[in-house]
Amino acid sequence: MKLVLASTSSYRQMLLERLSIPFELARPDTDETPLPGEPPATTAERLAAEKARAVAAAWPDALIIGSDQVAYLGDQVFGKPGTESRAVAQLQQMSGQTVVFHTALALLNTRSGRLQTAGIPTRVRFRTLTEAEIRRYVAKEQPLDCAGSAKSEGLGISLLEALSGDDPTALIGLPLIALSRMLRAEGLELP
Repeated sequence: MKLVLASTSSYRQMLLERLSIPFELARPDTDETPLPGEPPATTAERLAAEKARAVAAAWPDALIIGSDQVAYLGDQVFGKPGTESRAVAQLQQMSGQTVVFHTALALLNTRSGRLQTAGIPTRVRFRTLTEAEIRRYVAKEQPLDCAGSAKSEGLGISLLEALSGDDPTALIGLPLIALSRMLRAEGLELP
């Protein structure tokens, strides 16, 4: 049975390589727009499952991994900024605040139809940031493809005061503790 990562994220690919299991990549064609009134955590969980299902037809005998992450502070959702000016604006809003990064995971067994899901929140407390710190960070690390504009696995760690959550890899985009549990439930031996 093949293992398939339904993602084009280099961060998720890098994380999955840690498990030393061969895997294939598939690009899910999924509309990532939140549904009206949908809470951020629900959006992430729905999208993780949709990403796995989106590639299932091409992989009839596989375990397909879908994942999605939404960062939010109250009702404010922080997506991938795409531009330096949006990254600066996001970090200004998050300065001195605790932001939840909710990472959702889905594992679809296309042979049995079984879908396992999990949602892993990580609370990230940003220190109070100066305008100069924010601009230097964005210029150096270019976090334009990261929800919330900060890469904790890189220089972004210097923007933070504290993290709390069950899985440090969840913050990077693929919760390996939950994924390992799911893969073992499907009969894979880890390590």
